[in-house]
Amino acid sequence: MTILPNLAQENEMLKAKLEQMNALLAAASKPKALTLKVSEKGAISVYGLGRFPITLYSGQMARLLDHSVTIRAFMDANRTLLATKD
Repeated sequence: MTILPNLAQENEMLKAKLEQMNALLAAASKPKALTLKVSEKGAISVYGLGRFPITLYSGQMARLLDHSVTIRAFMDANRTLLATKD
């Protein structure tokens, strides 16, 4: 029968396409790199953490970064209560 070799060939092609699609899906679900931009109003926008950017003015960003040790200590102390979304 000539149908069986065609089915086997088609099956192999579909398997290869499935592997390719799975690779694309895995690449799409990887965390995005963080990017920084200056907004129209002169603030710092951080992209890549979620659906929307986090935008702070330079003074606000400096205050936040100055307290990074305190924020990390708080996160460590409350790790069991905090939800994660990577």
